[in-house]
Parts: sequence; structure tokens; C-alpha cells
Amino acid sequence: MCGICGFIGKVQNQDEILTNMMKVIVHRGPDSADKYITEEAALGFRRLSIIDLKNGSQPMVNETGEMALVFNGEIYNFQELRKELIEKGHIFKTNADSEVLLHGYEEWGEKLLDRVRGMFAFLIWDNVKKEIFAARDFFGIKPFYYTVVDGVFVFGSEIKSLLEYPGYKKELNEVALEHYLSFQYSVLNETFFKGIYKLDPGHFLRFENGKVHKTQYFDPSLEPKLNLSDEELIKKLDDVIQESVNAHMIADVEVGGFLSSGVDSSLVVSEFSAKKTFTVGFISETSKYNEASYAKELADHLGLEHYAKLISREEYWDAIPKVMYHLDEPSGDPSAIALYFVAQEAAKKVKVVTSGEGADELFGGYNIYLEPDSLKYYQMLPRGIRKRLGAWAKNRPHIKGRNFLIRGGKTVEERFIGNANMFSYEDRRKILKHPTSAPSPQEVLKSCYAKVSNLDDASKMQYIDLKNWLPGDILQKADKMSMAHSLELRVPFLDKEVFALARQLQPKAKQRKRVTKYIFRKTAELHLPQKTSEKKKLGFPVPIRVWLADEEGYNLMKGELQCDIAKKFFNTDELIKLLDDHKAGKDDNSRRIWVVYAFIVWYRVFFGEKTAA
Repeated sequence: MCGICGFIGKVQNQDEILTNMMKVIVHRGPDSADKYITEEAALGFRRLSIIDLKNGSQPMVNETGEMALVFNGEIYNFQELRKELIEKGHIFKTNADSEVLLHGYEEWGEKLLDRVRGMFAFLIWDNVKKEIFAARDFFGIKPFYYTVVDGVFVFGSEIKSLLEYPGYKKELNEVALEHYLSFQYSVLNETFFKGIYKLDPGHFLRFENGKVHKTQYFDPSLEPKLNLSDEELIKKLDDVIQESVNAHMIADVEVGGFLSSGVDSSLVVSEFSAKKTFTVGFISETSKYNEASYAKELADHLGLEHYAKLISREEYWDAIPKVMYHLDEPSGDPSAIALYFVAQEAAKKVKVVTSGEGADELFGGYNIYLEPDSLKYYQMLPRGIRKRLGAWAKNRPHIKGRNFLIRGGKTVEERFIGNANMFSYEDRRKILKHPTSAPSPQEVLKSCYAKVSNLDDASKMQYIDLKNWLPGDILQKADKMSMAHSLELRVPFLDKEVFALARQLQPKAKQRKRVTKYIFRKTAELHLPQKTSEKKKLGFPVPIRVWLADEEGYNLMKGELQCDIAKKFFNTDELIKLLDDHKAGKDDNSRRIWVVYAFIVWYRVFFGEKTAA
């Protein structure tokens, strides 16, 4: 919906600093801008008008002038909350959902967060008590970054706003880089910029006496306890998804939808009340990398207008620096660039789109979640034998079943760090020129696994992804790529009411007969052709494996992996060996190479160093 930024503390040149912070996030809110400035607070707001187009601007102040709010997101149950607050005597000046947060906080304090339904990142400044209250939504759909500089609390929707604050000294966090090489995204609270942090999903914070105090108010924990028939589950799930999609259509502007050939976005557009859908594919690639025709076929079946963009190789590569700029932190997920293009196309026609993010995490949709079932008989062997077989297979890169033996010799806590697992602890230290004291991925996730020790292995994996992969990769790129084009993206599956049902699903409702998202797919069959509801998970397929193996892609990447930035951080001989082995067909190293390349481009964008290539 918009972009927020500002700082709390006595600072010289407040207006000038705030203006500069707001300028760099104009893409998040090109419709209007406004400020709230007192002796101790400076709050900035860039607006993308979605609800109450005439009166819903911010920063928003309560009727007494004692509190001010800046808010990014949408509250889907604001009309019910507004009615309740009016009955309690609160006076509203607008019809915007923003004002519900302000009066709701006056009435309920932090318990407001138990009542709201939506996506949000907001900050409230109490000018009488001199207190800050800031919160981020349940799943991390909307971002909130902050730092403290000389006792001043500085915040924003994007890191680039904080970089404009004159007291902050920009410095790379090399610990974040080391973890990134394993996870392919920024997994830590502290970002790639030293001293700049992100507020975790499901948390709120207060700032007192120069210190940040964070509190968790929501955890996406799983409680598999529903003992219902398939028919009963399908009915319940269909009802809650339909209701959520309807709630996510609330807007005073036109809403469209992203549409891939997969079941998640397809189910959303089959149930929404809009007319326009958007997808992308790749020019001159195999059908594996171009699903636009499948999306159009479904759109025609549903009677929807469909717009498709075919991306050329040149367009894709040229867009990467812009994508890294908008992401704020490097992402090794090549689908972020495809998402950039589909958002660009949608923004030409609508201001808001729906998308299918979250269905895989809530309903068990990733193919890797089938792994525990594949390994269950092998893991009946004594662990010592399996570990020895795994160690033996690790040194034999070309034997059949090598990966099965390696992974089968480990517990789920040892082998699964999320949907991406790029470099092991040992391998990342091997390619880094200056390894840090960063712990292993397993150490990072130890506390998460401890919370779900009672669950089956697939559910443990699902929880790890809900806590880390979903906010760190999926939602990070969804927010930043859509807002790069002043487009609001809504995710109906990541709704507290949908999750209230999804968290109770038994393992057999999620994975059954080697099928992922079993009950979800059966629910989708009520609205979609069978070939769509049964389609395997692909995500946004991007042909980097093919590109890095041909002469053009190989030569381009070789130059990047030998540039000054690469030489500064990596043992480049190790990187070139990965690339050579990929080109020779010895191993598919495309994703690991891409993770390194994405960091190089990102570093060049934010730290301004040139390549030697």
C-alpha cells in the first residue's frame, strides 16, 4: 500500500533528512507524500492509494493529537473493528483501515494485534508518553527495518531509507554473507548492513532508554489434531479459502491476479471477483521454462482477461542490478527477476494483485516434504551403518543414488535447513576468502527444531520453512518486486483464519500417495480442471542451468566470478571450478553459482565497486 520511514529522537535538520529518506522509496507510494514532525519525532509516508482514496493519507493523528501513526499494509477486518470502536466512543475522521490501528491501539494497546486480520508493518508514536510501538504482521508479508544511531531510533519499509540517515555508517555484515551462502537469503535478524535489523514476523517492539525491546505475539506453530473425513476437510477448507479471497478483494481500485500454471494462484483467481490475470515465460526456451500457454488456457477457461510477458535472455540479465537494488539484500533466488517482470506487466493495468504465496508452506506443498516417506525404510537400518554409507557416497560424486545415501544417513535436523540448501558449512568456508565465526545452519535452526520435536519429520520441515524460508525468500521478493512497480500484492492463503485451519491438518492430509498438498488439491478440484489441480510444483522456472552451460553464459559468468569484488570475498579458483564442472555436465552447480553472482551484483549496486572483467 505504501512506504513508511522516520526517526525518533532530537535531531538537527529533521525535515531535510526525512525528505531524503522518503525520496528513495517513492516507488512504494507515488500518489502522495506527507510528514509528521515534532521536536522528538519525524515520521514520513509515501502513499499508494487503495482504500478511501480521498481521505486516507498518513501520517495519521488521533482526535486529541497525542498519537501519530504510519502504516504499510491492509487490514481486512477493519470495517468490523471500526464499528466496535465507534460503539466504544472513538471518533473517526476517515473510512481508511489505517485509522482502525490508531484507535485500536488507544483502546486495546498491544492486544490490538490479537484482533486484526491482514498484512502490516506500522509504528505509533505517543507524543505525550514519549513511547514507540511498532509491529509486523503474523507471517512477515510486510517489511520493517530499524537501527539505533546515537540513541535515535531510525526505521523504514526499506533499508535504502535508513541508509539516507546521516549518522549511519554503511558497512557490510560478513556474517550475513556467510549464512546467505547456505540459505540463499538473509536469514539473520541483523541484515547485510551492520547495525540494521529487521523486525521478525509476529513480533512487536518498544523503544525505551535507547534500547529496543521485542516481544513475540504470534508463532506459526503446527498442531495436527483434526480427525475429520476428507469430505469434511475439503468443505471446511473450501469455505475458509473462499472467505479469505473475498476479504482480500476489498479495495477502491481494480484488483488483478498473478497466474502461473500451478494450483495455488489458479485457485485464487478461480474464486476472486476480478477480471485481469498476468504471467511471464521465457523466449526460445523449452516448455519447461514457459508456462504462459498453460496460464492462458486456464484464464480462457475461467473467462478472465489474460496478459502475458515473454522475457528474453537479454532483458533478464539487464534487469538484475535493478532487482538487487529493490531487494535491499541479495537473494540467490533467480525467480525474483521473473517476479519483477510480471509485477511490471500487472502495474500497467491494475494497482493491486493477488498471488498464491504461502499455500506450499501452509498445506505441505514442496516436493522435498515427501523425502521422509522415501527414506523411512532405509532409516530402519542402524544409524551408524547409514552414516558410514553416507560418508562413503560423499567422496564418490558420480555413483547412482549418492544423494539418497548421504541424506539417508542424517536426521531431518541435520539435513534440512529449508527449501534452499546451497553450500554446506564446510563448503562455504572453503570458497570464502575470510570465513567468519558464523555458526552452521544447523546451529542457527536448533531452537526452531526444539519447538517442534514432537512432530513428524515433514511437519518439522514445514515449520522451518514457515519461520525462515517464507519471510526470508518468498515474501521478501514478493513485497519488493511488486512495490518496485508501485503495485500492491495480496496473499489470501497467508491469512490468520486460513492458517487456523491449516495448522491442524494431519500429515496424511498434506502428503499422501506421493502427492503434496493432498487435501488442498482435492479442494481445488471443486473449481479447477483436474490437470491444473494435480500439476506438480514448479515455482517460477528460470533457465539459468541452460544459460550457464552455453558459451555466452559461461563467458559472462566467468568474468563476474573473477572480478575485483569476487576476489575480495572469495577464493575465485573454487568458483571457477564450480562453473567449469557445470559447463562440462559433471554437476548442476547453477544455483550455487547464482547465489555468488547475485551477491556480487548486489555489492556492486550498494557499495559501488567496479569489476575488473
